[in-house]
Amino acid sequence: MPNSITPAQLSRLIGLPDCPTIIDVRVPEDVALTPALIPTSRLHPYGDILSLDLVGPVVVSCQRGGKLSEGAAALLRTRGIKAERLEGGFVAWAEAGLPVIPAAAIPGPLWVTRARPKIDRIACPWLIRRFVDPGAQFLFVTPSDVPAVAEKFAATPFDIDGVFWSHRGDTCTFDTMLTEFGLQTDALLRLATVVRAADTDRHDLSPQAAGLLAISVGLSRQYRDDLEQLSAGMALYDALYRWARDGFAEGHDWPAGKP
Repeated sequence: MPNSITPAQLSRLIGLPDCPTIIDVRVPEDVALTPALIPTSRLHPYGDILSLDLVGPVVVSCQRGGKLSEGAAALLRTRGIKAERLEGGFVAWAEAGLPVIPAAAIPGPLWVTRARPKIDRIACPWLIRRFVDPGAQFLFVTPSDVPAVAEKFAATPFDIDGVFWSHRGDTCTFDTMLTEFGLQTDALLRLATVVRAADTDRHDLSPQAAGLLAISVGLSRQYRDDLEQLSAGMALYDALYRWARDGFAEGHDWPAGKP
C-alpha cells in the first residue's frame, strides 16, 4: 500500500539510530483497552497532529490502521514530512507477536545514575533511547547524591543499590529493563547476556564479554565528560545490537583456509 509500512517492516527499524518517529493516535478508549505502546512510540491526539515539532520520517499508528492514522499521516505530508501509516495499526502489531511496552512501566524522561559509567550505565541509556523513549535524558552525578538528585529533580534513579531499576540477583540492570519493558526479544536477550557477563565479571557466560569490558574501560579513559562518553557508547551498542540481531553467527577467517 502507498504511504504505509507493515508491522514486520517497522520492527526491523526499531532499535536502529535512524528509526522513524512513531506517533500513536489511538483514542483514549482504545488505549484503556490495551494500555501498552509500540516501542519508542508516543501518544498524541490525532486532531492535533500538526502541533508536533517533527524531524525526519514519521509512522502514525492508530487502533487498526484506518482513518485516524491515514488522515494524520496525510496531514503531515501536507507539511513536507515523510509520513506513513502502520498497516493494521496497534492491533496488527500485537497480533504479530511483536513487543509492546506497558504504558505504566515507562517513567518520565529524566533518569539519574552514578558518574563515570562503564557498562550497565551505558547499555541502559542506549536501550531506553532506542526502544522506549528517544528523548530520554541522563544525569551522571556523585554516587552518594543520586537519591537526593532523583527526589529534587523528579528523575528516575537506576543502577544503584536499593532502587527498582537495578541489579536483581545474578542479573544486571539491563536485564531488569528488558523484563519490565517487555522487550525480551531474541536479539536483546542475546545482547543482555554479553552485557551481564561483562558487567558482573562472568566472562564464562559470553566470549564477547572480555571485548566489551575492554572497549568500555577504554571509552571511560578516553572521555572525561560522561555525556560525551554516552554519545560514543551509543554507537558501540548500535553495533552490538546489529551483531546480536543479524550477525551473531558470522565468524572471520583470514587468511582463508588457514588451519
